[in-house]
Amino acid sequence: MKKTISTMTTDKLLFTPGPLTTSATVKSAMLHDAGSRDREFLRTVRDIRRRLLEIGGAGAFACQVEIGGAGAFACQPIRDYECVLMQGSGTFAIESVISSAIPRDGKLLVLVNGAYGRRIAQMARVHGIETETLDTPENRKIAPEGVAERLAASRGITHAAVIHCETTTGIVNPVEAIGAAVERAGAVYIVDAMSSFGAIPLDLAAARIDFLISSANKCIEGVPGFAFVLARRGRLLEAKGRARTLSLDLHAQWAGFESDGQFRFTPPTHALLAFHQALLELDAEGGVEGRAARYRANHAALMRGMAEMGFEAYLAPEDQSYIISTFRYPARAGFRFEEFYSRLSELGFIIYPGKLTEELCFRVGTIGRLSPADIEALLAAMRRVLEEMGMAAGSAA
Repeated sequence: MKKTISTMTTDKLLFTPGPLTTSATVKSAMLHDAGSRDREFLRTVRDIRRRLLEIGGAGAFACQVEIGGAGAFACQPIRDYECVLMQGSGTFAIESVISSAIPRDGKLLVLVNGAYGRRIAQMARVHGIETETLDTPENRKIAPEGVAERLAASRGITHAAVIHCETTTGIVNPVEAIGAAVERAGAVYIVDAMSSFGAIPLDLAAARIDFLISSANKCIEGVPGFAFVLARRGRLLEAKGRARTLSLDLHAQWAGFESDGQFRFTPPTHALLAFHQALLELDAEGGVEGRAARYRANHAALMRGMAEMGFEAYLAPEDQSYIISTFRYPARAGFRFEEFYSRLSELGFIIYPGKLTEELCFRVGTIGRLSPADIEALLAAMRRVLEEMGMAAGSAA
């Protein structure tokens, strides 16, 4: 049997968009306790912020510990972007941006082609923000020219938000071209890069991004517990006093890091230690390009095997990411997803149900600490389950 890179654990393998399978060394990093105000821990937090900015092409910032006193960190920015860590899931960080960056008289345009775009619109409306959506079918990329037309036609739009890799399907939206349209319209550009950051190359400045949001438990292969925002410094300064919540006040969170290097409220210390180890492993793999190469290989193996079994991909190949893939339920009678899922789980493999509004589908992720050999093991398990369900491999459709 081919050796996989995840055999150091007896856990089930997660073929999901996150939380996902992590390395043994990332897990072991959580076996240590850390004081949230300890200098060593604060150095770890500082290094996490620096490394995240580098991944986004925004460079590092210089920080030094003051001699004497409480050992507070005095940070002097070098580049135009800042990194703000936020306790909670990725959705918490998105809501932090939406509820902090948009003024009371602002207006948000959400570009929607999946469930996670709809979620942003929902949270904006909860906060009383005037919100419009530009809706695109779930199997189509958002068209930059359509965005430009809406921005020109609709009065008063101050902010625009889009999902980079829409996890509903795995489609990748052209955030660079959309960013150019948003910049021409004079609006602030918000990008949810939850399922792409760290695996799909992206330069913040080149894409005209003002706020980018992602999470610890996605392509950087950490564990759940916090998310992060990479933001233009000027936009952060504009957000002062705009927050509609206390704990999700993005400017106040950033100001706390700048004043003493600390979180305002209890940080997820163990998740941060694990994430720092995950960042070291990303660097050792060759950075974003190296990780993307492994994920591409995982995806290629998956698509070949699924096609051989007769499963039909929901997206056209040119629109499909190598992050997560969506497959239609087989048309042939006898396929019951709940049974398919449960049998795979019993064999040690976890996939995801679908999230589409109009079609019955399921999803398979190819990110996390997985190799092509892990994908082949999943495919072998699928063939076995299909045979047990009376659906011979190759005739699923």
